Amino acid sequence: MASSIFKYVFMDFFKPMLQLLLFVFPAFYTAVFSLLVFFAFVVFLGRSPQPATFVFDPQVIAIADPRSVPADHANASGLPFPAPPHANTSLGVRRKASPENASDLAPAAANHSAEAKKGRGGSPEKGQKALESSKDLAATCDLFDGRWVFDESTPRYPPGSCPFIDSSFDCFGNGRPDQNYTKLRWKPKGCSIPRLEGKKMLRALRGKRLVFVGDSLNRNMWESLLCILRHPLKRKHRVFEVSGRKEFRTDNSYAFRFEDYNCSIEFFRSPFLVRESSWVDSQGKSRETLRLDLIEASSDAYRTADILVFNSGHWWTHEKTSKGRNFYQEGDHVYPQLSAEDAYRKAMRTWGTWVDTRVNSNRTRVFFRGYSWSHFSGGQWNSGGNCDGETEPITEDKHLAKYLKLTGILESVIGEMTTPVLYLNITRMTDYRKDAHPSVYRVPAGKRKPGEFQDCSHWCLPGVPDAWNELLYAMLLRELS
Repeated sequence: MASSIFKYVFMDFFKPMLQLLLFVFPAFYTAVFSLLVFFAFVVFLGRSPQPATFVFDPQVIAIADPRSVPADHANASGLPFPAPPHANTSLGVRRKASPENASDLAPAAANHSAEAKKGRGGSPEKGQKALESSKDLAATCDLFDGRWVFDESTPRYPPGSCPFIDSSFDCFGNGRPDQNYTKLRWKPKGCSIPRLEGKKMLRALRGKRLVFVGDSLNRNMWESLLCILRHPLKRKHRVFEVSGRKEFRTDNSYAFRFEDYNCSIEFFRSPFLVRESSWVDSQGKSRETLRLDLIEASSDAYRTADILVFNSGHWWTHEKTSKGRNFYQEGDHVYPQLSAEDAYRKAMRTWGTWVDTRVNSNRTRVFFRGYSWSHFSGGQWNSGGNCDGETEPITEDKHLAKYLKLTGILESVIGEMTTPVLYLNITRMTDYRKDAHPSVYRVPAGKRKPGEFQDCSHWCLPGVPDAWNELLYAMLLRELS
C-alpha cells in the first residue's frame, strides 16, 4: 500500500513537475529573454543612428552613412561635406592656418592685414591637412604661396576639345602657335594639391548646384570648370545648357546641367555684386548709378545654391568707377564725389550683410575669388596696352606688382562677417602669368584688324583658371576632413 502511494505521488505527480522545472521552464525563459534582448537592440538602433563616416578614396568622394546613404549622396545638410562652423573661419581670415589642415579654425583677421601690407596680397591659412588623391598626404602649407611648374599631364582637357569656351578665350582655336601656357601647374611650397579629376568632383556634386556670380573673369573660371568636368565623360551629350544656348556672353545668366549626376554648374553676371541703377539729374537727363546699398537684382535666384563662388574687382578700376563722380548712390543720395576704394568697401559690406542674413551657411558653402592681375604694357586696354609676344611667366618676385588696396578692403570685410567665407586668394599666383592672356588671340587671325585692342585681363583656356578650379576642388576636399 505504501509503495503504491509513493509510486503515485512521485512518479505521477512530482516527476512531471521536476521535468517541467528542469527542462521546459529554462527553455521558455531563455526564449523570452532572447526576444526581449532582440527587441531592445532594435529599439537602440532606431534611437541611436550610427554617425556618418567620410569616404575618401580614388573612386569615391562623398559622405556615406553605413546604414542607409549611398556613397554618392549627401548628408542631412544637403552637402557632400559637413556643415561649416558658425564662427567666421574663412580662408581669408583664419591666419596661420592653411586650407589643408582643419586643426586651426580661430579667426585672426588682424594678423592678416599686417602680413598683407608686406606685399603678399593676403596670407591664407597655414596648418591644414592636405588631401592628396589616394595615398599622398601633403605637409602643412599655404596653398597660395607657391610657383608655377611645368607639368606634361596638364591641361585636364586638350586645347580645342571643349565647345563651351567663349571664342575670345579660345587662344588655340584663334591661332596661338605656342602651348607652353597650357602646361604649367600651380604648386604650393612644401605640399601638393589634389588633381582635379572631373568624375570625382561630379560625384561630390551629385544633386547639387554650383553657382559662379561675378564679372567676366568668373565666367572665365566657370567655362574652365565646365570643360574639366565634361572631358572625361563618355556621354557628353548628357551635358547641356538648359535653355539650349550656344554662346555665353550676352545673357545675364546661364546654367549647364550634368544629367547623369543631377547637378548644375551656373553663372550669373554681376560685376559689382551690388545693383546697377539710374537717376534723373536736375536737367531731366537719366544717368547711370551704382546702388552701393542694394544687392544685385538676381540674388534670390542663387542664394539657396549649395556652393557659391563670388568675385568683384576689375570693374572697380574702370574709368567711371575710379573717378567716382555722380556715380555712386545710397538711398536717394548720389555722391558728387566718392573714391573707388570707399565705394568698394560700402558695396562689399552690402554683399557681406546679404550673405550673413540671406544665405543659409548650414546648407551653402560661400567662396570669394580674389583679384586677378592684368598685364597691359604701354597703356591700358583702350589706350594701346599690349601683352602680345609674352610666352614665359614672371620668375622673379621683384617683378611682381605691389599690394592692391581693393584686396585689403575685401579681406577686411570678410573678417567682419559671421558667415564662413572661403577665400580663393589667387592674386599673387596670377601676377606671375603675363604669358597666359589672349592678347591678339582673342579673335581669329582672319578677323583681326590693325590696332585692335588686346586682351591682357582675361585668360586663355585651357590655362590659368584651370588652376583656380583645382584650388577650389582642394578647398572643397578640405571640408571633408
